[in-house]
Amino acid sequence: MLKLSEPTLLRSQNLIDGQWRDAGLAARFAVTDPATAETFANVADSDAGDARLAVDAAAVAFPAWSRRPARERAQLLKRWHALILDHQEDLARIISTEQGKPLKEARGEVQYGASYVEWFAEEATRICGDIVAEAVPGRKLLVLKEPVGVVAAITPWNFPLAMIARKIAPALAAGCTVVAKPAEDTPLTALALAWLAQQAGMPAGVVNLVTASRERTPGVVDAWLADSRVRKVTFTGSTPVGKHLARESAATLKKLSLELGGNAPFIVFDDADLDAAVDGLMASKFRNGGQTCVCPNRVYVHDAVHDAFVERLAQRVGALHVGPATEDDAQIGPMINARAVDKIARHVDDAVVRGARVVTGGKRVRSADGPHYYAPTVLVDATPAMELSCEETFGPVAPIFRFRDEAEVIRDANDTPFGLAAYFYSNDIRRIWRVAQALETGMVGINEGAIAAEAAPFGGVKESGYGREGSRHGLDDYMHTKYLCQGQLG
Repeated sequence: MLKLSEPTLLRSQNLIDGQWRDAGLAARFAVTDPATAETFANVADSDAGDARLAVDAAAVAFPAWSRRPARERAQLLKRWHALILDHQEDLARIISTEQGKPLKEARGEVQYGASYVEWFAEEATRICGDIVAEAVPGRKLLVLKEPVGVVAAITPWNFPLAMIARKIAPALAAGCTVVAKPAEDTPLTALALAWLAQQAGMPAGVVNLVTASRERTPGVVDAWLADSRVRKVTFTGSTPVGKHLARESAATLKKLSLELGGNAPFIVFDDADLDAAVDGLMASKFRNGGQTCVCPNRVYVHDAVHDAFVERLAQRVGALHVGPATEDDAQIGPMINARAVDKIARHVDDAVVRGARVVTGGKRVRSADGPHYYAPTVLVDATPAMELSCEETFGPVAPIFRFRDEAEVIRDANDTPFGLAAYFYSNDIRRIWRVAQALETGMVGINEGAIAAEAAPFGGVKESGYGREGSRHGLDDYMHTKYLCQGQLG
């Protein structure tokens, strides 16, 4: 049973127009603990009617919110930020229970998500336009930044607090109102966050949140895609879903921010600091059990340092403690559901059949804790013919590919339709600049495995999507540019 210091954080209804209400059909769906596969909560199962009600509220609230002075919007965001940190432990417990990540990581996610709220609170007062030098005497040319309008935010399950904060905070800072739908696996964190926004004093209709089961999610989202009042959609999730959103939003020409699938390479050159490279891979690959969009999916190690690197990595990976979030020393929690474990097992089995060798791990972990665990795994002799080379494994599996020269590894690293993140380790300054420019990704970690920050633009290229989150570029994605030309001033 989930016990909280502030029990009112645990919500089960939709937030629409400042009111907590059941879904229109009074339907509910179960939320399960991935550590045990047991149901511990039930929340509103919304449909298209609920989605339209949320847009009704957001559209009515938009004029007043968009005209509200930036400093006042910033002050409300700062109050929200303070409340998030005040309830860090409860929020972390909700995250761990519905998502499965160890409690230490969940506490870190709360801080990480809160950092976006604070950042955009500060940026709200720095939204500036331009005065353009006039080409004709007697004219003034001005450029203004204006909020796009109602924003629909659709978020994933792997970072249930950070992802929704990273979308809602810039929208509110820019002067937009929001309708949001969290992932069906992890709705409780988002509901708690919305409740805290309400406690911070957000006006009714500014933040609206509806939950829906996997079966009813398409109806909710399609209602927003068809609604011309929704002027922007921001989504983090799979590339196939992102393509659907792009197609269906074309009829109303909505603005889109799409942070989609990845297939990140992690390259270790022969001149790299191997200990630093192992540290970086541990941080980037095994965070959240490998269930992040920027996790390295393909690890390329130069032939000259391959064996030494694998030996050090295997020692570290083999020592990781697998267990539920309730264990203080847990480092790898359960995967989100049975489908996730099945995919991991399929990728490892396919790799072994095609010639890979398991150095450590490589099996499901079955215990009294529950069914959704997979041992942290290192594979060697990986090749491009394996499924894990072209699909995100989204689990604690590090396949090692051997390479011999820079041109070869750059070609292989870029040989994917995705381009979200990449990492490489080298101490050659000339190589660093060559490789950083040659990699076809939106983000590159150079001798660093943890690259996300609220002040930095987060996003990809190619089929990993477009638009940016975080930084001033992320704020721009929630605004239009308006040009004013005033004449007869001479």
